[in-house]
Amino acid sequence: MPDGRTVGYADFGPADGTPVIWCHGGPGSRLEPTQVDTEAAAAGYRLIGVDRPGYGLSTPWPERSIAGWVPDGLAVLDALGVERCIAVGVSTGGAYSFALAAAAPERITGVIACCALTDMRWPEGRRLADSPMTTGIWDAPDRDAAIAYAIENVGEDGAKMFQPPEGETLPLCPADLALFTDPAWLAGFAEAGAAMFAQGVVGYVDDRRADGPGWGSFDVGAVRAPTIVLHGRDDSIVDVAQAGHTASLVPGARSKIVDGDGHLSIALKIPETLAEL
Repeated sequence: MPDGRTVGYADFGPADGTPVIWCHGGPGSRLEPTQVDTEAAAAGYRLIGVDRPGYGLSTPWPERSIAGWVPDGLAVLDALGVERCIAVGVSTGGAYSFALAAAAPERITGVIACCALTDMRWPEGRRLADSPMTTGIWDAPDRDAAIAYAIENVGEDGAKMFQPPEGETLPLCPADLALFTDPAWLAGFAEAGAAMFAQGVVGYVDDRRADGPGWGSFDVGAVRAPTIVLHGRDDSIVDVAQAGHTASLVPGARSKIVDGDGHLSIALKIPETLAEL
């Protein structure tokens, strides 16, 4: 990038396929699309995953905003010669897909916000998102304190984020838990997971510090691309009510709520939702 930072990306699927820029979750990485890349490629989609600063191969960027990230995403598209594409945003990445669409309407032809966190300026959304690893970081007095808090709670490498207390299971719905018995899904999750915390917890902390104040850095009402807000009704991480609020903010957006799916399993519906879009 012009400021000397490096941005990492991964390119999946046919070079002549319909391009899709994938804004990963928080935590996440450029490798997140591996969970659906085979199905997407068979349907003719080229998935382009981009590491946000502090994740994977991308240089950390303290105190970045959501809108501030947009040039990174556009730079990857430019490097690949992609003029127009669909934007997919998963969980935390939903906001980044909307920021792209608002800033570059001539380049983003559609948006899918999947299991996405909504604008935290909505008090009810903030209440629904209350957990130690969200509000604990949002409430930290500064970035250094937030990093220390994250390390204390999930470890230097973030490993404890996916380790439930002894004798307990992860707080996920049955459809999500079933994925952990699927060897192919687990292999992709492990590969993507290694990139999530390749630089420690700074990417995750900076994600939370960017979304804690809400979506004030961009105008979600300026999104003109056709939009589907995709969510699992049984999502135990991002409550389905957040999807309703997001759909109300985006002009012309429609909701697709899937019974039985949760925060992880709903991502498997992205290829079919791309076709609907």
